[in-house]
Amino acid sequence: MNPGYVHLPGSEKLGSSTWIGAFLIIFETEINGTMIEKIRWGILSTARIGLKQVIPAMQQGEYSEVTAIASRSKDKADVAASSLGIKKAYGFYEELLADPDVDAIYIPLPNNMHLEWTVKAMEAGKHVLCEKPLGLTVGEVEEMIRVRDAQGVKAGEAFMVKSNPQWIETRERVRRGEVGDLRLVQGTFSYYNVDPSNIRNIPELGGGGIWDIGCYCVTMSRYLFEQEPVRLVSKLEFDPELKTDRLGSVIMEFPSGQAIFAVSTQLTPFQRMHVLGTGGHLEVKIPFNAPNDRPCVVAQDRGSILMDEITRHEYQVTDQYTHMGDAFSRAILENGDVPVPLEDALYNTKVLAAIFESAKLGKWVELS
Repeated sequence: MNPGYVHLPGSEKLGSSTWIGAFLIIFETEINGTMIEKIRWGILSTARIGLKQVIPAMQQGEYSEVTAIASRSKDKADVAASSLGIKKAYGFYEELLADPDVDAIYIPLPNNMHLEWTVKAMEAGKHVLCEKPLGLTVGEVEEMIRVRDAQGVKAGEAFMVKSNPQWIETRERVRRGEVGDLRLVQGTFSYYNVDPSNIRNIPELGGGGIWDIGCYCVTMSRYLFEQEPVRLVSKLEFDPELKTDRLGSVIMEFPSGQAIFAVSTQLTPFQRMHVLGTGGHLEVKIPFNAPNDRPCVVAQDRGSILMDEITRHEYQVTDQYTHMGDAFSRAILENGDVPVPLEDALYNTKVLAAIFESAKLGKWVELS
């Protein structure tokens, strides 16, 4: 909240000295931090990503505080609340949604449950930040948009990378023409996981490489080009036992260039994004799982094949989940735009669905 004038009921009857005194008290209180507004968050599920990454980060936020958590098991909720210093714990999701002291809900549930609980949370009058991918079909995201508009709440997809300073600055470098005309975005994202009980390896829960990590390559390519792809072609390899896509390659054609990426759930852990233009190249070293205990690094060169003219852009240690939570909270407090609105999620879902269609048909698929 910025210090400023506010209207006090009955203030028309106050003398000038009283007015000045009232203003000074408000101003002093705000700069001392005792009146800073924070959005009160409830966490819907005790999923690992929430407990280990998102909640601790949001608790460090300037505009966010986590006040409640829910699980299908009251014991799990109690343990999570105790370990993270959260005031309230619920054994039913519905109890959390009914809590009048919760303003917004963060949802890290399995992909196939995003629609149900995002809709229920919005219908309960809560703002919602849901993990990616937001929906598993275009129709699911369209339904979320309908409910959001009917309820008049804020809702968004939890792509924390879009709130990370390294990515915000990388796009600004592209906008400033530091790579010349952007023509190619190239990405790789992989990890190794063959556990059949892991939700990432269960098709019915929205598992597989494209939904889990391909979504990052799609959204960041769109983020950099600031355009939508017009068509794409893909090749996917499916695990014969798990039935999930374990290796995939995609080419997306944009009006001004191409994006090419490969993802896998059964390769050595690796991730990198390259941004190439007619006059330079940017390499985002750890583009997605950016660490919160060391600086992020983006390398830049002006086209030297020998790689002897590289500039390292180093970013101070930070937590992208803290930035994400605060950006969403500020959007609520200031009635602004959320970092990744449902409309953006809708087009990302269209692209992801088209990747599966292309792989099935074995040809290019047009995107309207």
